[in-house]
Parts: sequence; C-alpha cells; structure tokens
Amino acid sequence: MKKILFVSKAFLSVVFLIGIFLIFNFFLFSSKEKRYSFAEHYQGLYISQKLFDILIFQNPEDSNLYFEKSVAFNKRGEYSKGFHLLDKAVHLNPELHLGYRGWLKLVKLKDYQGSIKDLTRLDSLTPNIVDYPWANNIHFLLGISYKGLNNYNRAIQEFNKAINSQKDSSWVNHNLYLYKGIILKEQGKYTDAIANFNACLEGCYKQSPEAHYQKALVFKSLEKFDSAKISLNKSLELFNNGYKHKDIYNEVSNELYLSDILLAMGSLNRQIQGN
Repeated sequence: MKKILFVSKAFLSVVFLIGIFLIFNFFLFSSKEKRYSFAEHYQGLYISQKLFDILIFQNPEDSNLYFEKSVAFNKRGEYSKGFHLLDKAVHLNPELHLGYRGWLKLVKLKDYQGSIKDLTRLDSLTPNIVDYPWANNIHFLLGISYKGLNNYNRAIQEFNKAINSQKDSSWVNHNLYLYKGIILKEQGKYTDAIANFNACLEGCYKQSPEAHYQKALVFKSLEKFDSAKISLNKSLELFNNGYKHKDIYNEVSNELYLSDILLAMGSLNRQIQGN
C-alpha cells in the first residue's frame, strides 16, 4: 500500500512539474500571436493581464498590447489605469488608437472637448478616409460631441458631413437625424426638426420612441394638440415594448425615460384644459 501511495505521489508530482514547465514555456517562449490570442480571449482575468505584462516587456513598441490590456480596465470603470495604458498605445500608433480613445472620452466620460481633440486629430491623419471609430462615422461622433458643448452650428455641420459621406441615406445612423432634429427644435426651426424626426423614423421602421417623443414636443409648442397626443401615445407604446435607445453600460445622449413621457402627457393635458 505504501508503495502504491509513493508511486501515485511521484506520478502526480511529475505531472505537476510537467504542467508548470508547459505553462512557463507557454508564457515566455510560445509565439507572440498565440499568447496574444489567449490573453485577448481571457481579457480581464489575472492570468491575462500578467501575460500582457510579459508580452509588453518583450515587445515594448507594440501598441496593440497596451491597447488590449487597457480595455478590461476601461470596461470596469478603472479609467486611471485604463487611460495610462491607452495613452501609451496612442503615443506609439495614434492613427490606430485615437479613434477608440476619442470614442471612449465621448461615451464613457462625456469629455466632449477631449473627444473632439482626439477625433479631429485622427481625421487630420487620414485626410482621404472617413474613419469609423468603434463602428461609428467620425463626423457623427464629432456632431454628438459638439452638441454636448451646445455648439449647435458646428454639430449640424458635422452631422451633415456624416450624411454626405455615406452612399445613401440608408447607411446613415438613424439617431443622427434624431440628434439633429433635437438641435433644430431647440433653435425653433420646427419644420426642419420634424423632417429630421421623420427621417429618423424612416431609418428604424418607425420604432423610435425618442423620435415620436421629440415630435410630440414640437407639436405641443405649435399647439397641435391632437398630433402631440398621438405621438406621445406611440412613444409610450414603443417604450413599453422595449424599443428604447439605450446602452447597458452608459447613458446615451438625450436618453428617454418613462418619466419623461408621462410628464409630457400630464403637461399636454393641462395645456389642453387651459385652452
């Protein structure tokens, strides 16, 4: 029995040592591509971050390593650590990483000035290309950034650039028309605002509670109460059916809430009664 236990322990020890050797060999000596793929797949885990540390030590000029290691921190909201790494990636390869940093500043931090600075710099580095940071037209993102700063004229210019850079209107993000319409509404250009809200609805099969809500506000200002009521009811129906524009990680620009619709309905009823 003792011999069997001894042999079993010896076997397990050998297996353990072989496992340690294979892991050690993989971490230090396997191909860069294999290790990068592994670390990327297990992004955010301790083993992944340590593997990125080794890869960065061995390849200090590879911007993608700093970028990929930063993603997990930024997803968790640890922006100090994330941007420390991302800034290094941008320094090494600005054309490749400025778009992500600009998008991150806009969406996560609402740092509109910082976003404009990064996206404008990226645009200057690629004069003959329309960039798509994180799958978004760069002029669309710039438009949202200028809108966030209440620089409405520049925002409209960027939104128009985004529209004109597409093959046709079907390629345009329908929320661009929503944001453009909101600006025009704020400027008192109600006819143009409604035209853009309608364009938004055409681009999303009329399933935007936000566009119907914003149309209702315009109709209310114009004292077209029946139209306002129809639009609000449609907005509420779509909202309750889950068509709200949202991001599970971030608050989107002009995010619509149920309370907004209900307050608008109450205000509309009071206005009707007052007339």
